[in-house]
Amino acid sequence: MYHGKVSAGIARGLKELKRRIRKAEIPPSALDESINIATWNIREFGKKVRKEASIHYIAEILGQFDLVAITELRDNLSDFSKVMKILGPYWQAVYSDYIMDAGGNRERMAYLYDKRAVSFTGLASELDAPRKKNKATGEYLPEFSWWRSPFIASFRAGSFDFILITAHIRWGSDEKARIKPLELLAECIDRKKKEKHEADKDIILMGDFNIPRVDDDLYKAVTSKGLRVPSAILGKSHGSNLAKDKRYDQILHYPSYTKCFTDNAGVLDFYTGGVAELYPGEKLSKEKFTYELSDHLPLWIQLNVDIEEEQLDQIIRQ
Repeated sequence: MYHGKVSAGIARGLKELKRRIRKAEIPPSALDESINIATWNIREFGKKVRKEASIHYIAEILGQFDLVAITELRDNLSDFSKVMKILGPYWQAVYSDYIMDAGGNRERMAYLYDKRAVSFTGLASELDAPRKKNKATGEYLPEFSWWRSPFIASFRAGSFDFILITAHIRWGSDEKARIKPLELLAECIDRKKKEKHEADKDIILMGDFNIPRVDDDLYKAVTSKGLRVPSAILGKSHGSNLAKDKRYDQILHYPSYTKCFTDNAGVLDFYTGGVAELYPGEKLSKEKFTYELSDHLPLWIQLNVDIEEEQLDQIIRQ
């Protein structure tokens, strides 16, 4: 990572941020053995130009992981490009296009990855909603609208090939309004998993699902077809809002397909300690701070990607 020649204020802020990152106790990954993956909603990233300090802080946070799914990346990629420059030449990105109407909110989704640890293997697509033929017109039309289509990409790390699907479920008029989109997402992924020619059954679903708790109807909706939160996350208080009391962001998988999820997981809390030490000399309210960094904390987990023995066991069972 190359922060370059920064001001004394940014240098002090980076030192404080690094102190907070150390408290998250994210274990180092090992080449071909483990990777650290994360999902992070970076609030309206690209809607307005962020402070120079914020660009450096976002890069520092992203650089703690090997692969990050980003939601709320907006149409303007100028600040995103600045972050990529700081991360350095080993980092690459795959991102979706944006939808121009109000429902799409001009949002993209992106995967950032360190190519020394993770390889992109070619698949990048939006997840299409199921279609039905309209008898009157003969057209095949979606049964529903995501508003913001989930984004799929395929990767390999070590001996582990996997597909990531990232979603940003709309807030809706109330919590009940989110149940149907979550149910449909679970059904759509389940249908995809059962396809005969689906290349990889190791599917990991990530993103911002606007699920406050893991004991409510919203969580039951997204897990209705077998997706589960890894026990390392489920068993911890891993709220991803700044107060850490809401589980809006999630990482889910089908546990019957892989045992790669380790006991190392959590959130990276860049907020506890306040705003002033990150922006010395500035009077930045908590609300304005959320538009500089975010109102969400990154949720992360470590994967064991040396799974050759598991693969041999699967062959034997078959």
